[in-house]
Amino acid sequence: MCGLTGIFDTRSKREVDRGLLVRMNESLFHRGPDEGGIHTAPGLGLGHRRLSIIDRSGGQQPLFNEDGSVVVVFNGEIYNFAELAKELRQKGHTFRTHSDTEVIVHAWEEWGEACVDRFRGMFVFAIWDSKQEQLFIARDRLGIKPLYYSMLPNGHFIFGSELKALLQHPDLPRDIEPTAVEDYFAYGYVPEPKTILSHAHKLSPGYTLSVSRNGRAPVCKQYWDVPFAALPKHEEEEYAKELADRMTEAVKIRMIAEVPLGAFLSGGLDSSAVVAMMAGLSDDPVNTCSIAFADPRYDESGYANEVAKQYNTQHTVWQVDSDDFDLIDRLAMLYDEPYADSSAIPTYRVCELAKKKVTVALSGDGGDEILAGYRRYQWFMREQNLRDVFPQGFRSLVFGGLGKIYPK
Repeated sequence: MCGLTGIFDTRSKREVDRGLLVRMNESLFHRGPDEGGIHTAPGLGLGHRRLSIIDRSGGQQPLFNEDGSVVVVFNGEIYNFAELAKELRQKGHTFRTHSDTEVIVHAWEEWGEACVDRFRGMFVFAIWDSKQEQLFIARDRLGIKPLYYSMLPNGHFIFGSELKALLQHPDLPRDIEPTAVEDYFAYGYVPEPKTILSHAHKLSPGYTLSVSRNGRAPVCKQYWDVPFAALPKHEEEEYAKELADRMTEAVKIRMIAEVPLGAFLSGGLDSSAVVAMMAGLSDDPVNTCSIAFADPRYDESGYANEVAKQYNTQHTVWQVDSDDFDLIDRLAMLYDEPYADSSAIPTYRVCELAKKKVTVALSGDGGDEILAGYRRYQWFMREQNLRDVFPQGFRSLVFGGLGKIYPK
């Protein structure tokens, strides 16, 4: 992953405090330890921390177009960058690097704000177009990469990959957002577009944000949402084949890297499927990492070991304590705002383990949500079938009362 940050004067072209911009950028050092870059212009400052994955010798950021009028800072990967680069070269654009970053500046020149529709990947990027005097920011469709921003009282628009970058700015109000506290206790985290601070916001997944030097508020636009349209009915075998084909292709395009690559392996269905597909696509053994717990009630490392043996992976296991509370202060620093997922501790440890062997790691996160794998989904369907038996008035009286007693 990488980190980006910036300061933009929406009222005039006041000089940006370079020292402040550097502090904001260095607060994200852990996201990009390989390289760092700063760009300043009248009323503008952009910063970037890089973790090199593609075109390690080139692709330094901030990165410019041919005449220097467009500059980008970017966090993520554009998986279809090779196809887009070929198309853009045919349209007359000149490339200086082989990085996916440079595709973004030329795509902006060619397609403007609609460039996001052409990108397939996980990304947040910020483009400054000096000819149009426009700052354009986009976040990927599912919000894999984060972006925080704030419009300060003095007319400065600031943004960064983490809230801690914004907190470096002395003019950011620190007022707590009361509704965000409510959301935290309801959901266990603070959902977009809120943050724990009243004057800071998250850019929502599938959204773009445009800021101009006219004193107006930033304009957010949704360019994508999950489609819920009914699909044609097919036989179960057809669905199974399409799922396998799509997953295989998704894994394949995520294995493009110039650095060591591996996978998190829990032994569950999702991560095991990813590892199986990686093994089928790779000539070399896949690097896999797992966490084991001393308490057998929580330990699933045995399942991971079976999968590792099945696919002949280079497997590493690290045993951690279930009460690994020494990490809490570290996690609080990393998350910047309240977060109540107990899996954060083992997730951090398995990432720590993976870093010793690889730079990029694939995981099976999201499988249960997409394919309704959690038991709570089954319970919900059973509860809904039970509710449907009773009239609306009876349901409101009984289930409404039960909900007040036990909201969960």
